[in-house]
Amino acid sequence: MFGTILISVSTFMHVYVFWRAASIPFIDQHLSRKALVGAAVILWVLFYLGRVIGHDGTGLPAQVLEFLGMTWMAVLFLIFVPLLAIDIITLFGFLLSRWAPSLRAGAVLAGLVLSLIALIQGMRPPVLEKYDVSVAGLSESLDGTLLVALSDMHLGSQLGEKWLAARIAQVSAQRPDLVVLLGDIFEGHGSPDSQVIAAFKQLSAPLGVWAVTGNHEFHGGGDLSLFEELNFRLLRNSWAEVKPGFVLAGVDDLTGRHRRGLTGDPIAQTLAGAPAGAVILLSHTPWEAERAGQFGVDLMLSGHTHGGQIWPFDYLVRRRYPLLEGRYEVDGMTVIVSRGAGTWGPRMRLWSPGEILHVTLRRRTGTGATGIGPP
Repeated sequence: MFGTILISVSTFMHVYVFWRAASIPFIDQHLSRKALVGAAVILWVLFYLGRVIGHDGTGLPAQVLEFLGMTWMAVLFLIFVPLLAIDIITLFGFLLSRWAPSLRAGAVLAGLVLSLIALIQGMRPPVLEKYDVSVAGLSESLDGTLLVALSDMHLGSQLGEKWLAARIAQVSAQRPDLVVLLGDIFEGHGSPDSQVIAAFKQLSAPLGVWAVTGNHEFHGGGDLSLFEELNFRLLRNSWAEVKPGFVLAGVDDLTGRHRRGLTGDPIAQTLAGAPAGAVILLSHTPWEAERAGQFGVDLMLSGHTHGGQIWPFDYLVRRRYPLLEGRYEVDGMTVIVSRGAGTWGPRMRLWSPGEILHVTLRRRTGTGATGIGPP
């Protein structure tokens, strides 16, 4: 269903962009209508093959197709937005009719410049975002514990072993006490390369490497047996006491529950029976934050949103995910939503650079251990 919607929306943008491009004087003077239509068809086919064959395939041809097809999809979007803005301002040329064609040319140029910026930003390594979080119930011995979180790496045809090795080196250089993976570790189409698995085995921390599922972990039927080969522990609607009084809990991706129509209270299920102390909840999707706060969670770490990835798409994403990126305080609980280390679809980001979370846990003085349970 998602693929059908994506292809339909992209097809509409194709028709609109090339229709408006035909009215730009420079294009009209240098390209025949037949050439313009031919270019539109070739680029649409490239996008379609990138989505259907490249996305689900393996090997170099699939990688090239997906990269080109997804890049064109993003470029198309970044041209579509300013073109539509100009048409709204000029009422599709009824106002400022003399200037409208030139304004459309400026819109196309702006879209191309933004696309270049987004491609450069998307290719850059993720930045390190540092946070200090005060945690009730954290023991004195754990004061200053450093947690590093990676989210939305989307390892697959576009991001592979070399990219992962660089991220592991980036994480290891911080000397973390604890590493957590916040879901969408793998893209989910095709089995990960053996070199990717080997690289993952280099990731370690004194208090362990922990993970939760994202929506992409359930693509292709949700076979999670791969995690048994890796050196980190998967938390599935469960908790673990990492150290006495220090609890790490993880909930399965909440969007997957929503799509499958599952009912119940996943937060209550996940935290049932957890001992008193400092509690960190890992949830790929930044939903149910208020519920987590009611259950005494001190810190909730999430991803999934990519921070919108490509502006101005973030304005649409925020409507479904109000906790879009960065730090929030919800009912006395800190929530940090990562923009993700990798990218989904195009290797492009506009004003939303990829990030790795660097979270230092500080003991909150003057408070005792918190209890876990319903309000």
